[in-house]
Amino acid sequence: MNIDKNHIWHPYAKIPNKVPTYHVDSADGVYLSLKNGNRVIDGMSSWWSMIHGYNNSFINNAMKKQIDSVSHVMFGGLTHQPAIELCEKLIKITPQGLDKVFFADSGSVSVEVSLKMALQYWQNNGQKNKTHFVTPRGGYHGDTFGAMSVCDPKKGMHHLFNSVLAKNYFVTQPKTGNTVQALADFEKRLETSHSKIAAMILEPIVQGAGGMNIYDPKYLKGVRSLCDKFDVLLIVDEIATGFGRTGELFGCNHANISPDILCIGKALTGGYMTMAAAITNSKISDTVGVLMHGPTFMANPLSCSAANASIELLLKSNWQKRIGDIQSQLINELEPLKDEKSVYDVRVIGAIGVVELKEPLDMQISQEQLINCGVWLRPYGKLLYTMPPFIINDKELSKITYAMKEVVINQ
Repeated sequence: MNIDKNHIWHPYAKIPNKVPTYHVDSADGVYLSLKNGNRVIDGMSSWWSMIHGYNNSFINNAMKKQIDSVSHVMFGGLTHQPAIELCEKLIKITPQGLDKVFFADSGSVSVEVSLKMALQYWQNNGQKNKTHFVTPRGGYHGDTFGAMSVCDPKKGMHHLFNSVLAKNYFVTQPKTGNTVQALADFEKRLETSHSKIAAMILEPIVQGAGGMNIYDPKYLKGVRSLCDKFDVLLIVDEIATGFGRTGELFGCNHANISPDILCIGKALTGGYMTMAAAITNSKISDTVGVLMHGPTFMANPLSCSAANASIELLLKSNWQKRIGDIQSQLINELEPLKDEKSVYDVRVIGAIGVVELKEPLDMQISQEQLINCGVWLRPYGKLLYTMPPFIINDKELSKITYAMKEVVINQ
């Protein structure tokens, strides 16, 4: 009996799973060793989280030390040193003014928490009509119900649930070259609906799973200004962009703005453990007061120890130069693909390289081609992209871009 194929429900797949899954036996550095004997470079950083690669001795040792002390304890009425240390680190590195940290289980949950914070803020301020959110089209913020309600309702993955999701406002998607128009549309929406809107939520600089769209930092500046003008909170979802991925420590830093609430996850623990956080300021926390949310595994000590080690490892490395070098190499090796007839666009920022095709890829065929090239990527729709671990070397990165070229040329 094939348990995996017939009984395990993989993400965005059906049972039985017709697209092959590849059995991982072990992982080290940027490599996954598969049960079939193949050894492939993970160009996805395990969904953008393993920034230091696998089996990192520094993070391993931090977690081994922590498990001998306390692996888990409820956070209601109790606390522990790893959480205190992590809170202190996050306050130091996140945009100015963000100094109240709510730990969560996953990125989607941190978005749920941020939405609840915004709603409760306005309820406690006596503005009970501010119960909606506004967000650019093309965004993705997670798979739970609140998060789904602020994902793109037409091109996103959750249109099946549109009839039961909370109704929110969607404005023009920011893209290179349309910043003025996108901001004008946002301002128009605020002019007519600001009394009903609790917050704007967006992904800074790069819209991730909604289409790997890269836009101008001026849009972020404009959004911050308009939110202030119309008394609307700004929630920035840095789950994919945080911790150096775009070339800045946080996407917000490209525009030198500070949101009212910041969501982080994925690379927070270096990909070792599931963990996220919603970070806000005193104005929000003082008004909200008691937030009715308390995940069982909130601020799990093992997760906190991994996060502390990951952040320390990142900050003591020359990460900005490495991300700059990765960006330059991705530009040099992927941009020539713009000349291919099957390619619609090539986009690069930081350690993100995207090839958008004119027609959808055949997932099974392209996955097999990539594996045969010694590379693990997870294309979807028309997008073939890489977000490699920061520790990848030039030769390994070239192997990824070569594999991407092979897929494109054989379309």
